[in-house]
Amino acid sequence: MTARDAIPQLGAKLTALNTDQLLRDISQQWDADITQQLVEYVKIPAKSPGFDRDWAKHGFLDQAIELARAWVAKQGVAGLTLEVIREHGRTPVLFFDIPAAGDVDPARTVLLYGHLDKQPEMTGWRAGLGPWIPVLEGEGDEQKLYGRGSADDGYAVFAAVAAIVALDKQGVARPHCIGLIETCEESGSDDLPFYLEMLAPRMGDVQLVVALDSGAGNYDQMWVTTSLRGLVNGTLTVDVLTEGVHSGDAGGVVPSSFRVARQLLDRIDDSRTGVVKPAAFNSTIPAERIEQAKQAADILGESMWKRFPWDSCCDDGGKFVFVQPVTKDPVELILNRTWRAALAVTGADGLPSIESAGNVQRPRTALKLSLRLPPLVDGESAAKTLKATLENDPPYSAHVKYEYDSAATGWNAPASKPWLTSLLDAASETYYGKPAAYMGEGGTIPFMGMLGVKFPDAQMLVTGVLGPKSNAHGPNEFLHIGYAKKLTAAVAMVLAGVR
Repeated sequence: MTARDAIPQLGAKLTALNTDQLLRDISQQWDADITQQLVEYVKIPAKSPGFDRDWAKHGFLDQAIELARAWVAKQGVAGLTLEVIREHGRTPVLFFDIPAAGDVDPARTVLLYGHLDKQPEMTGWRAGLGPWIPVLEGEGDEQKLYGRGSADDGYAVFAAVAAIVALDKQGVARPHCIGLIETCEESGSDDLPFYLEMLAPRMGDVQLVVALDSGAGNYDQMWVTTSLRGLVNGTLTVDVLTEGVHSGDAGGVVPSSFRVARQLLDRIDDSRTGVVKPAAFNSTIPAERIEQAKQAADILGESMWKRFPWDSCCDDGGKFVFVQPVTKDPVELILNRTWRAALAVTGADGLPSIESAGNVQRPRTALKLSLRLPPLVDGESAAKTLKATLENDPPYSAHVKYEYDSAATGWNAPASKPWLTSLLDAASETYYGKPAAYMGEGGTIPFMGMLGVKFPDAQMLVTGVLGPKSNAHGPNEFLHIGYAKKLTAAVAMVLAGVR
């Protein structure tokens, strides 16, 4: 299918584009070059500053950004301006500027975004895999690259530039393109507002933002992210003693610090259902997002919950029994993970390993809390409310402290203009044989909220390769290379249609 077959109304703008050749050229570059670049990138333990306090000393973020810079510099893009920008005490960013090609307004700009910092190692990788061990498995369109960061989202800078290179090879008109690749996203993009303010005068009239750091409901079509949740990360600490004491002596006298923590968490969510109770952490779901959730549920069905690696055990009759999701209604699952708050305990201190756990009443329990917020809830306000909710009037007058590390507000996409919706459907039909699908994501990309404020009139395309079982942030994370090739071509096609 050609672009003109997919959407005749855009044919005049895409007349020069050979969509089949576009995918062939992009696939060839992935096979010959990009995949190997990502293999080298996976080897770099470029953990985000929130997980590596000595990131500047270790230099891994600099290694990752230099790998990307060197590759972009070798692509021979006409008029390319490329630089790594470093401000004292801040994580570096890679910035590239590529002038418009063809008969287009040179001031109109597409901003392409990605990041190169990574989540920490995490346990549970299967034999032969590891966070910094790149492993290629499978063949052809089903090939996968395992390892931390390639899908989330080290591939972004390579895909963005490859899309531009493929268009320029055909002499297809396209807009002015700039790229902003940061190294602090997994820690909340704390340094990004500074760089946005610095670079905004060089960005021109931003018509479209393309962020390649999101998910995909399946690998069968292009997925467009319509919203992102906010996030508050922090640590709850409960102290009841100055040192551990014999549990036989203290049991029934000294309140367990774990029990106190459990009572405090009950103030946030219902331990039976997981429903987050305070109104400050909830918001009304727009009707349009509910309708999109229904459409996505029709596409995804049971895969909304079956895609997770559920544990199982044998019952008395020898039958395997799997852990069950909170509900099997795919619409409710989509809304739960995109427009409703959710609390998770992601780490703990004060709990010795089972092998070292004696009969001791522990003096302290500390829990790392991750509270996902609906897109329309202000992150800073929610963080302050969470602190007050946990600290006020503690059980038994225990010493309770909550300190939040980061707070980010979510994002709700502006309404897409017809030209963009048509382009997205055309690109998805051309390379996947199905129209684009729309769904919110449960993760957080602080950059999008920042861009929405900085460029309120820009259209937004948030998409990505994190489909079923790709497991970003967890063990066995992978990049689906076949899907990434087609997404690169789809993004190129969108760039060719921006006017």
